[in-house]
Amino acid sequence: MRQSCANQAECKAGGHRSATEISVARLANNLLITPHSPLKYLRFAIVIALSAIGTILLSSCGTTGVRPLPAYEPPLVKSNFQTVRTTAYTHTESDHLQFSDHNALGGQLQAAGPPIHRAENTRLPLEIEGDYRVVSYTPAPQPFSMNDEEPKPTVRKATRATTTTTTTTTRTVKVVRGKRVVVKGKPQPPKIGSAAADWSRWPMGTTFRLLSTGQIYRVDDYGWALAGRNTIDLYMATQAEMNAWGAREEPMQILKWGDSEESLRFLERHQDYKHIRRMVLELQGNEEGAAQLR
Repeated sequence: MRQSCANQAECKAGGHRSATEISVARLANNLLITPHSPLKYLRFAIVIALSAIGTILLSSCGTTGVRPLPAYEPPLVKSNFQTVRTTAYTHTESDHLQFSDHNALGGQLQAAGPPIHRAENTRLPLEIEGDYRVVSYTPAPQPFSMNDEEPKPTVRKATRATTTTTTTTTRTVKVVRGKRVVVKGKPQPPKIGSAAADWSRWPMGTTFRLLSTGQIYRVDDYGWALAGRNTIDLYMATQAEMNAWGAREEPMQILKWGDSEESLRFLERHQDYKHIRRMVLELQGNEEGAAQLR
């Protein structure tokens, strides 16, 4: 959804444009002062056409076009639990091709790990509970007797000293001396996905969890259509996943708020772009100015 050149060296708009215009002007001047011929006229027409095309392409990197910013929305109340409108995007969209699979910080966009349905404590599956029952089971005590000659109950020994079975729940069940012991494996950190948002509302580095899926995202991107909006854009690895997500109102838990000052320092270098200028104004506390910017 991002349509600017802010994180692609600003398209080198200033210096590159002036050098191109100077070259075109010199070439046109040389053609005008030379004897005219049909070939010269054809060359002159080609130069003019290329100049016009170059001007259009270069001006598309700036923010002086007629495309307006999205309608401004008052920010949500800052809270560790919020219900936010979410959309999805991917790096193969037509308006994102110029950025490939990179975020606004220059890093690579990351897809979140698979959903775990609801991010809350639920009852363990029956097959896992069975393992715990076996481990916690203690046989009944044997009757006390002083007669050593009395036959003792036989104890069945395991035929294999140790066997190991790894389950999909990162728990390992070991059989040691006939007893089943559950050993928890080393927990793997969740894969954090990339998200784009208005950095004045969710500063870069803000990390949150979707309560409906348990997936975790971190804000490392922004976009034209997100400036001044209470919308978070979630990165998806494929267009199929993007389309499947659509637009949803999502309850989420903020795990960590990003740094507003750091976000401001980063964005201040790119204020030639209106959507970035709007975020800067809001980060500076000028919500009225951000709302009036079109």
